[in-house]
Amino acid sequence: MSAIPGDPARYNSFLTDLLGVMAYGELSAFERLSSDARYSPTLHDRAVLGRIAVVEFQHYELVRARLEGMGVDAEVAMLRFQPSVDHFHERTRPADWYESLMKAYVIDTLYADYYRAVARYVDAGTRELIGQIQSAEEATAVLQERLKAALADDPRLASRLALWARRLLGEALTLAQRVSLEYPLLGGLSGLDDAGAKELVDSLTVELAANHSRRMAGLGLAG
Repeated sequence: MSAIPGDPARYNSFLTDLLGVMAYGELSAFERLSSDARYSPTLHDRAVLGRIAVVEFQHYELVRARLEGMGVDAEVAMLRFQPSVDHFHERTRPADWYESLMKAYVIDTLYADYYRAVARYVDAGTRELIGQIQSAEEATAVLQERLKAALADDPRLASRLALWARRLLGEALTLAQRVSLEYPLLGGLSGLDDAGAKELVDSLTVELAANHSRRMAGLGLAG
């Protein structure tokens, strides 16, 4: 189900918001990873985060180009979401390298799940764009393996990182719910009324949380 057939102008308005929040999310991820890389315990680890940061910036450039192709100023599209995303990052500042690594992994995978869900309701061109952003799964694999290695080297990290991951999940889901309902992205793209949009967002929240729990179990942590 989609808003495209009934009202293209309405659909494009919601699509602009979706691309705006995507663009700012990718730009913020680039900035965060670039900054956190300086806490890396080794030069190899610094290079790992640096490479992932470059991928995030490439994703930002893809979304920016799509917005500009629609005749939309990317900065204007991003600005309305800046306070919410910045607030999330302020509330989830990592205390050290290990928390930074976990944050990168949790947010990267939650973004991927969210984009995958949104792709069900968008046009083919936007779905292709989301697929391009999704294609960098090697970054996720690198983060996962580095976390496994850190936990194997120091099992005492497990309880702290499990708690940290749960906090990140809670903050990220709160952000996703607020953005999806306030603007409202998913409801508008799927053509649902307010009640249907809330039900869709609630269902997606459950799906995201379940996927997160499975990934934490894969790391040997409580979800």
